[in-house]
Amino acid sequence: MTVIASTLLSSVLLLFGTGLHPVAWLTWLGPLPVLWLAPRAGGRTAFAAASLAWLAGQSRMWPYYLGTLEMPPPAAAGIIVGTALVFGLLALAFRWLLLRGFPVTAALTVPAGWASLEYALSLAAPHGAWLSLAYTQADVPPVVQTASLTGPWGITFLVMAVPAAVAAAAAPGAAGRWRVLLAGALVLALPLAYGGWRLRQPHDLSRATVTLLDTDRPNDTIDLATPQGRDLLRRYTAAIRATAPAGTVVLPEKTFAADDRTLPALTGPLARLAAERHEDIVVGLVLTTGGKARNTALGIRADGGAPVRYYKHHMIPGLEEDLEPGSALAFLSPGRGLIICKDMDFPGLVRDYRARGASVLYAPAWDFTGDGRLHGRMALVRGVESGLTVARAARAGTLVVSDPYGRVLAGRSTGGPGFTSVTAAVPAHGVRTVYSRFGDWFAWLSALLLVAGLSGTSLIYRRCAADAATATAEPITA
Repeated sequence: MTVIASTLLSSVLLLFGTGLHPVAWLTWLGPLPVLWLAPRAGGRTAFAAASLAWLAGQSRMWPYYLGTLEMPPPAAAGIIVGTALVFGLLALAFRWLLLRGFPVTAALTVPAGWASLEYALSLAAPHGAWLSLAYTQADVPPVVQTASLTGPWGITFLVMAVPAAVAAAAAPGAAGRWRVLLAGALVLALPLAYGGWRLRQPHDLSRATVTLLDTDRPNDTIDLATPQGRDLLRRYTAAIRATAPAGTVVLPEKTFAADDRTLPALTGPLARLAAERHEDIVVGLVLTTGGKARNTALGIRADGGAPVRYYKHHMIPGLEEDLEPGSALAFLSPGRGLIICKDMDFPGLVRDYRARGASVLYAPAWDFTGDGRLHGRMALVRGVESGLTVARAARAGTLVVSDPYGRVLAGRSTGGPGFTSVTAAVPAHGVRTVYSRFGDWFAWLSALLLVAGLSGTSLIYRRCAADAATATAEPITA
């Protein structure tokens, strides 16, 4: 009965603490019941309980992967079942270490292992850091500041370390339980103290202004060569005129489709509007040139300079296979970069922008309604990591402007009738962060902790067992 209750409780906590609409405080509790169970059950039971809890906790992601993202079933199964098996293995390692008298190492192995898994997936999978638990804490400002030091991996470490420490301290016959609790308290208290200090830093008083604008009517990419395309452009230009003048206006991803012949029909009216209102305009479109179609963010400059083109780097597998990826960064002006939707799932790309002096990123985007809030919060975490402002205009999602500390300066859901817009004054300068300078150092540290902890304790245990066997075998002499 204890096994069933622990498995069900972790399943429910993970069901609501992860996924597209996570409840932040439940995420911290999700692993606790099955980790508490691990030293009290057999190895197979501990592995099965943890694996089943994670599998059930991710069950709501199946329709999202298979339906919304049109992911092949083997790929979806690989993500959900694969991560469930890894969670089971970490619970098994946790049990093994506890039973052999290494509670601190046991408490560190779970978060180090999970952070290492997330980092490995971010490098190997086409979705970048999309699967990180870090985004469950995006609405908890003191916690999310950890990303400025460690990237998302440090937040994941925190979320998994606290329940692991509590479970290790509560294990039957655990030696040094107070030492484990003290270590867990420090792991939590130090980042929270840092987060509180960072949020009290003075605000940047030099400000620029950005407006995000969207209509999901129609809810598809419209070719400028058609009457519908020309009508949509007319409606957008009228909507821009109806907003207060801003330094930059950002429209969503893939709003229009154009080629070399029809592109002037877009750039001409927008260039005149930009010059008239003294504001830059960023628009997302599918641009076909030289026989290649690219997902493009086009920056129209108010000063009349040549439009800036940014080509999306990371395509959605299956849905964007017909589009040619880009590889270069693009700036409207010094400090103001262009990026598109899914590219913000990749911390390294945003870090590259920061290294090139970017203090704000304008991001045309297109979500899938249900994942709009989560995807917007992922972009927010990217801004905290690298110390820059993110202005993300998403169709079927949210319009979000967040500052380098993860504070939402303006936000509104899209998809309603007519046009949706938000305007915000944004910091004109970026913030230096440890992560923007040193990158994924914490992910490598986690991998080192995992390997050193498991191999080191295994070696110590074997030596102790060998010494005990030798002592037992020695004859007693007078």
